[in-house]
Amino acid sequence: MRVSPSCAACLWERQKRKTPDPDYLARVREIIDTRKEDDTAPYLVYLFAQAHEKFFGKPPSFRDVKKRYNDCVLRLEPDIRSRIAASPDPLAAALAFARAGNYIDFGALEKVEQDTLLSLLDAASLNERDLPAYRAFLRECGKAQSFLLIADNCGEIVLDKLFLEELRKLFPGLSLAVMVRGAEVLNDATREDAEQAGIAKAAEIISSGAAAAGAVYSLMSPEARNALDTADVILAKGQGNYESLCNQGRHIFYSLLCKCELFTARFQAPLFTGIFAEERPVPPAAAPLYEPAPDAGP
Repeated sequence: MRVSPSCAACLWERQKRKTPDPDYLARVREIIDTRKEDDTAPYLVYLFAQAHEKFFGKPPSFRDVKKRYNDCVLRLEPDIRSRIAASPDPLAAALAFARAGNYIDFGALEKVEQDTLLSLLDAASLNERDLPAYRAFLRECGKAQSFLLIADNCGEIVLDKLFLEELRKLFPGLSLAVMVRGAEVLNDATREDAEQAGIAKAAEIISSGAAAAGAVYSLMSPEARNALDTADVILAKGQGNYESLCNQGRHIFYSLLCKCELFTARFQAPLFTGIFAEERPVPPAAAPLYEPAPDAGP
């Protein structure tokens, strides 16, 4: 997903709020202005982070925040399990809960409110516009051998675990893997965070090999590239994974909340609307699944 002018402006403003340092901001401006056509926002943010560390040293760790939200959702786990089990479609319910957990994002949001999280979880369900992609997802899983979930944030990954457990019940022959970030970046889930959430009991954990808040193929380890290239079914969570994977010629399902104007415009949906969408490789002349608003994407 190309970096639109409005997205570039947002990235610039976020860096300006971090520091007024003119030398650092000059470097940020250079990164933005010299970006390639196929560069994505997660890749630019990765470059910003490298520059920031060069100028100011390592940033404060999100380790305590990540553990706090993992612990928060782990405390909610028994109740959410019960609600999933009571649902007429436990897999759909688990998918909706895991999508609601995508709210826990300190990269896209200035502030994460626990009350908002609880409200989103309480209202979690698939909506009518999700159903075509959900039916396609079930069909693809029914004929697949391998499944890859590309994870996003801490806390959310506890709910991803519950989704994977339901997926295994419905498709017991499916080999399950989860890709996490290769190093600490914001509150994104790493191997350590995934293990704390208990996801290793549900699926194999694979490291992306990079401290990038997205699935940036050029930065991935050989293991991660192989997992992405060979998985029969791929489900990517969150905005950063969508931005770095869409329009790359892959068949991918996306699950996310719209947390910024770029996504509310692209999907023509209010803030914090859940999206479950399927992207199939299509000829260049074919219409996109969702028609972007002007200046809202590629």
